[in-house]
Amino acid sequence: MGGIGIWQLVIVLLIVFLLFGSKRLKTLGGDLGETIQGFRKSMASNSEADEPPAQVQQQAPLSETAQPARAHTDRPA
Repeated sequence: MGGIGIWQLVIVLLIVFLLFGSKRLKTLGGDLGETIQGFRKSMASNSEADEPPAQVQQQAPLSETAQPARAHTDRPA
């Protein structure tokens, strides 16, 4: 005892069917299906955005002798 049996489930489904009717249940089922599909698509697009790019170009480190270019000004101080 304590669990939901098949007869209790059938009675609950019959009451839901009587309350909402077949037309309304069909509409609710379609809306639920569209919602689940939209959720799955958004989860798929989020997981693709979270992945790092396949190829990342690395910048070569500057050697110790290389000096950054300085702006040359001919203005007197």
